[in-house]
Amino acid sequence: MTKETTVRDAVRTLMREWKLTTVFGNPGSTEVGFLTNWPDDFRYVLGLQESVVVAMADAFAQGTGNATVVNLHSAGGTGHGMGSLVTAYHNRAPLIVIAGQQSRSLLAEDPFLGALDPAAFPRPYVKWSSQPARAENVPAAFARAYHLATQPPRGPVFLSIPADDWNRPAPVPQAGPPIAPYAPDPEALATVAATLDASENPAFVVGAAVDADHAVPAVVELAKKTRASVWTAPFAARGTFPETDPLFAGFLPPNRAGVAEALADHDFVLVLGAPAFTYHVVSGEDVPALPALSVISDDPQVLARAPYATAVLATPGKAAEGLATLVHNTERAVPAPRRPTPPAAEPVPGRLMSAAFVYRTLGEFLPENALLVEEAPTHRRDLQAQLPISPPRGFLTMSSGVLGYGLPAAVGAALAEPARPVVAVVGDGASMYSIQALWTAAREQTAIVFIVLDNGGYAAVRNHVARAGADKVPGIELGGLDFTALAHGMGCHGHRVETPDELRSNLVSALTSPVPTVLHVLVAA
Repeated sequence: MTKETTVRDAVRTLMREWKLTTVFGNPGSTEVGFLTNWPDDFRYVLGLQESVVVAMADAFAQGTGNATVVNLHSAGGTGHGMGSLVTAYHNRAPLIVIAGQQSRSLLAEDPFLGALDPAAFPRPYVKWSSQPARAENVPAAFARAYHLATQPPRGPVFLSIPADDWNRPAPVPQAGPPIAPYAPDPEALATVAATLDASENPAFVVGAAVDADHAVPAVVELAKKTRASVWTAPFAARGTFPETDPLFAGFLPPNRAGVAEALADHDFVLVLGAPAFTYHVVSGEDVPALPALSVISDDPQVLARAPYATAVLATPGKAAEGLATLVHNTERAVPAPRRPTPPAAEPVPGRLMSAAFVYRTLGEFLPENALLVEEAPTHRRDLQAQLPISPPRGFLTMSSGVLGYGLPAAVGAALAEPARPVVAVVGDGASMYSIQALWTAAREQTAIVFIVLDNGGYAAVRNHVARAGADKVPGIELGGLDFTALAHGMGCHGHRVETPDELRSNLVSALTSPVPTVLHVLVAA
């Protein structure tokens, strides 16, 4: 007699077909049906808190370029993971989040561990969410979730699955391929190309979607052909353009006045794979008008938020390749390269190192093919000034402003590309949102180097307080955190670093160690 196919069998068949056999999770009782008889060809990466789990899966999905399955525990686990789910939404990470739900037979009585209105809970930070009406609908819902997560613009989706669904019979849906990227409307793209040809001093503003779409080479070719200056959009979560290229103009600030000032000399600006624009700091009333803009994005929401710009719906790679064939060779002058920032000075003996000096030193030792994961927002400008990111070196951060991403993201990135060196630079405050990730880094035998920049507080908040002229703001100062002891307690190596010589020697040993290493680096506030 042929064994009946269950919901669990059908979903696992789809997972194999789409190569989704690495699952990140933190299980509970309502997930036992999903996890029972775990296949030998599947991998379950355990995180010790759900926000850590989601952030690891976010970076893993970005590293592999495929969707990633996340296993959370009912409403509580989803709630714990929501901060990182907000980040995954802004990072456009294609996650399929499966949360356990109490058994269907108990739901009418609001049982213990039951999720109330589970499909509504993670919205609006998922592209789609559902609790299937019947057990036999679960495989089809999973297939829909996969296609939505991987369809541009990519992003997380959510499924709530009652605990007793997994053993019910269900058919296996057809596993179709991911939805292909889409090209721009030819007439709309021709209009952009004509405007670009006619401009005297064009600029590009590029965002994380360019790197995610593997379109950086196409954008480089287009920039060289048009002799355009290239800026990185505010809060870009990935590398966008080779920062050592003479055409690279720098990083746009997150305020209207700063963006207007940076782009003032340009008569046309093409925004590719980024919003126009993401702001954080309020500007004054009299902000100069922006130049003429065209925005090309695969996200209709991004286009709708910029009604003052010419909008084209397309994935960045298709758009850049199409423009490169349409624009003509130009006689306009090559933009003057930006002034290089002088190397940060060594500290005066007896004083703490600056974060800028730490980044300068890291740049001297960081392997060319390394991936730098960063979550030290107070010192982001120091990174940009002292450690340029250019291929094959990569860059990954969070674009949401929700702390707790850096440590687990480094773990997910290392699991996605195990042969690639991964270095994470994280602030002392940010690291404590997800310190449990160190345990998974050791358990999974990664060789990540974690650099914790300890400036003794939430310095980003401290800076905002100073700008606002506020007085007596509590909750800013930290201190007494021993990251070396925390590292040892979770199975990693750990070293306290206070001097340039200690920094250099520990970087050399950490970058060659097979064990994850935490460098607790004291820096000036």
